[in-house]
Amino acid sequence: MYGVCGCCSALRPRYKRLVDNIFPEDPEDGLVKTNMEKLTFYALSAPEKLDRIGAYLSERLIRDVGRHRYGYVCIAMEALDQLLMACHCQSINLFVESFLKMVAKLLESEKPNLQILGTNSFVKFANIEEDTPSYHRSYDFFVSRFSEMCHSSHDDLEIKTKIRMSGIKGLQGVVRKTVNDELQANIWDPQHMDKIVPSLLFNLQHVEEAESRSPSPLQAPEKEKESPAELAERCLRELLGRAAFGNIKNAIKPVLIHLDNHSLWEPKVFAIRCFKIIMYSIQPQHSHLVIQQLLGHLDANSRSAATVRAGIVEVLSEAAVIAATGSVGKGHGEDLRAGDPAEAAACSRETQGATGRGRSLFSSGEVRREAGGAEEAQAGRGRGPALPARGAGRRRVSAPDLGRPAPPLSGPTVLEMFNTLLRQLRLSIDYALTGSYDGAVSLGTKIIKEHEERMFQEAVIKTVGSFASTLPTYQRSEVILFIMSKVPRPSLHQAVDTGRTGENRNRLTQIMLLKSLLQVSTGFQCNNMMSALPSNFLDRLLSTALMEDAEIRLFVLEILISFIDRHGNRHKFSTISTLSDISVLKLKVDKCSRQDTVFMKKHSQQLYRHIYLSCKEETNVQKHYEALYGLLALISIELANEEVVVDLIRLVLAVQDVAQVNEENLPVYNRCALYALGAAYLNLISQLTTVPAFCQHIHEVIETRKKEAPYMLPEDVFVERPRLSQNLDGVVIELLFRQSKISEVLGGSGYNSDRLCLPYIPQLTDEDRLSKRRSIGETISLQVEVESRNSPEKEERVPAEEITYETLKKAIVDSVAVEEQERERRRQVVEKFQKAPFEEIAAHCGARASLLQSKLNQIFEITIRPPPSPSGTITAAYGQPQNHSIPVYEMKFPDLCVY
Repeated sequence: MYGVCGCCSALRPRYKRLVDNIFPEDPEDGLVKTNMEKLTFYALSAPEKLDRIGAYLSERLIRDVGRHRYGYVCIAMEALDQLLMACHCQSINLFVESFLKMVAKLLESEKPNLQILGTNSFVKFANIEEDTPSYHRSYDFFVSRFSEMCHSSHDDLEIKTKIRMSGIKGLQGVVRKTVNDELQANIWDPQHMDKIVPSLLFNLQHVEEAESRSPSPLQAPEKEKESPAELAERCLRELLGRAAFGNIKNAIKPVLIHLDNHSLWEPKVFAIRCFKIIMYSIQPQHSHLVIQQLLGHLDANSRSAATVRAGIVEVLSEAAVIAATGSVGKGHGEDLRAGDPAEAAACSRETQGATGRGRSLFSSGEVRREAGGAEEAQAGRGRGPALPARGAGRRRVSAPDLGRPAPPLSGPTVLEMFNTLLRQLRLSIDYALTGSYDGAVSLGTKIIKEHEERMFQEAVIKTVGSFASTLPTYQRSEVILFIMSKVPRPSLHQAVDTGRTGENRNRLTQIMLLKSLLQVSTGFQCNNMMSALPSNFLDRLLSTALMEDAEIRLFVLEILISFIDRHGNRHKFSTISTLSDISVLKLKVDKCSRQDTVFMKKHSQQLYRHIYLSCKEETNVQKHYEALYGLLALISIELANEEVVVDLIRLVLAVQDVAQVNEENLPVYNRCALYALGAAYLNLISQLTTVPAFCQHIHEVIETRKKEAPYMLPEDVFVERPRLSQNLDGVVIELLFRQSKISEVLGGSGYNSDRLCLPYIPQLTDEDRLSKRRSIGETISLQVEVESRNSPEKEERVPAEEITYETLKKAIVDSVAVEEQERERRRQVVEKFQKAPFEEIAAHCGARASLLQSKLNQIFEITIRPPPSPSGTITAAYGQPQNHSIPVYEMKFPDLCVY
């Protein structure tokens, strides 16, 4: 029957006749438009026939492909496209199955033109929003085929470019079709993401290769229009912009695997670019997920080459800064426009593609108004920004995000990041010391290059600083305390762990962590010094300053300077000099606040003591003295009141005495440096106090030194080739700043002259027993008068006890003897309770209990007495008066008391 109908066209079904009529005799004539209109009208009038029309068109197309009649194939696809665009009925699902079957047939062909034709038809289909859901449709084949096209290696460059672009467009179409439809196939499954994301990155990766070749004049217009790399970047941005909270990890993991497989961490340029695209494309509240993925990947590659780990850390640095700032108040990609022209161009294209008017995208729910954007501004104030159309290439913004800035990274995420970085820093130190990842060198062990580990450590420190600089003050304070808690504390009982280079592992760890702390503290602004330098943090930091290592001491001084400098005066004291007029420095000076005064009352003696001890170190170089000068100057500017100024002057005069007496046997350079340091500071503080007589005395001494002893001034000492004197023992008094003279001139201006007359002596602390010093006498000095505990209003001073060598010796010996006696007494008590019989112990305890009871009875007899009697007293034995207790009802009261 069907064969007969096929011979007689009048007996064939009408839909087949209508389909046959759209094909001309000569395929070059193209689709017969009038007959196509009839077929479209018939499909709209009888939607139940749409599936049969699709099946018949599919049958003809497959036959034409097999017979290599490619002209009719193009006509059939054009007809299918028009039917898809015109028909939106419930029966379209069956028609779509036939359509996808034909597209798959074209994609399976080896002809590039057919592949491109099938892709274009699929992209048109992807932009259609269907009215009815499809429960059984699968796009697995299309994801695989489009990904394969993205990796095309055709010999002809032009054809290869077209195939790759078609593959990218196809993947973009699959994403648009499935990403927002929960009833469709889940495109975020790892099996799909592992194909889509690497395909896009592959085309992004070859952008340099494509740009290095100069195109022909015929290729130039096509290249200027769009390249595979630009299209892949736009598709990747759209994909990530549509990712929800639970899909971020599946989208990021293929990126990390691709960078690993192609060794793209070491150049790190492409990796940084990829993650910039990611961070500026995803929704801001999901940024911490990317950071967690990078941290986990860094831990997983802890035994990889140092260059690979350094690349991951650099990428982590860029991503963390973007995540911490949250792009608050900035348009999408605005940071990129400021730094990277390629990223700026990509953001501009994405913006124009999203709105068609060049309006900026917003990544944190805020609307940024461009020039001439009154309409957008109104949208941002009233009804919120309009969402783009389906497949518009921009991020979808949910309603709760509108008008709300991006949240900063949460506390656990911040500490997790710093904990991971510090752990990697410790591992790198171990690798550099042992020379292998396993802790022991064997035949199969990979030898580590120490300079690469150093580069990795510097990258970690840089990342710590750059990320911390973006955090709010409260989180930054927590990070500072967290890093300080990781620094090994100095101790005499600390085990020395050495590696193949013989260096102390703890020393390297301290140096690296202090470098990290210095990076974090740089630029730290906190109005309250009690919050910036809490007691536990300051104690640990200053205990580190007592170590013999000169590099560690320098780091501690620089960290203190970073915390104290709150007005940007630090660089003005980078060089030590005796300026005749400090107004040229243009210092920013504020009045000392009440919080700063409280801080100095609590911690000033501790700071002075460590400055004093640091000045006495033999291993000091010019950088140490510059740091000490900067620290003294900043304390005078930021934290000084009259009492602090007096104490700082006493401290500097004590440093001058150290250089003069030279009990420490310091080298000549150190003694000259101490003289020069005192001259520079007293010159500064005299001009800050603006006391004429004080300034005159300092000026006179400096002028005398210029004439007779220039080696005692910073201009001759702190230079590349210092000019020193070999004989510093016979320094005349005219070359020294005299404490009596300074006390006299400042006392007349209202300063505490009694306090100025007292020489500075550092207080005794427990840190001296832990510090690595040569003798107790270098760091322990007893000061009977504890001035910090006395109220400032109390003028009466207890005279200080005269302390001699014999007194010190006797105090040390007596304290040791007392400790031994106490220890022996405790040992005897413990031994008695362990070995004595029970009866003896019970009798001993009973005797003590009866003694206690007797004492209590005596107390009760003294304190508890009977009430007094109104009738008077009676005399007891031995003539002692005794109160006699009378019942209340028998008492006789005066008449005035009765009513």
